[in-house]
Amino acid sequence: MNKVFERAEEAIADLHDGATLMSGGFGLSGNPENLIRALRERGTRDLTVISNNCGTDACGLGILLHSGQIRKMISSYVGENKEFARQLLAGELEVELVPQGTLAERIRAAGAGIPAFFTPTGVGTVVADGKETRDFDGVTYVMERALHADFAFVKAWKGDRHGNLVFRKTARNFNPLMARAGRVTIAEVEELVEPGDLDPDAIHVPGIYVQRILRGERYEKWIEQRTTRPRTTPQEAP
Repeated sequence: MNKVFERAEEAIADLHDGATLMSGGFGLSGNPENLIRALRERGTRDLTVISNNCGTDACGLGILLHSGQIRKMISSYVGENKEFARQLLAGELEVELVPQGTLAERIRAAGAGIPAFFTPTGVGTVVADGKETRDFDGVTYVMERALHADFAFVKAWKGDRHGNLVFRKTARNFNPLMARAGRVTIAEVEELVEPGDLDPDAIHVPGIYVQRILRGERYEKWIEQRTTRPRTTPQEAP
């Protein structure tokens, strides 16, 4: 089976209106930049997007918000995205805010074939509204359902033609979890190598979870906020 695609546009050709999409990344670290850009150009709409957040106004998933392609977000926080906050407050965007650890576990559960689990997080708050609760050893827990997606976009440092993936540092974040939870997982990598070139002990996601892979380009690797100050000479230092 040939999993390699030359262009992101080809890899997402069957991503349809109304699809549920997982997109890796934490803030702007580890964002699948090429796949997000291709999806904006494709114009697919009414998407339900599962991601830790929605990028910023001009970067990451934020560009899909501005183009009106996202109907619902399932995420942990509004973060640095003013358009996300505006659409939420205006009732233009359906949002399900999920505690970050719960979000990660709901995604992990889907990849592990676990339909639901109990957690104490959110008990007694709006997070638990309408959900089953149960007591274990005198502690109340709320039941959370696993999160699946029609498609998962992930970004890795290296990958081979069989779809085996290696992530680098903080870009690892939600990407490995989502790679296992998507029905069709599409990975973009900075370096695409031949089978056997990766150290088996270094592989974070086996290729069995990845259906499509491509080498990305033009990575910007954005930073949400950068604060700097002028350099001082030894004489100027306090």
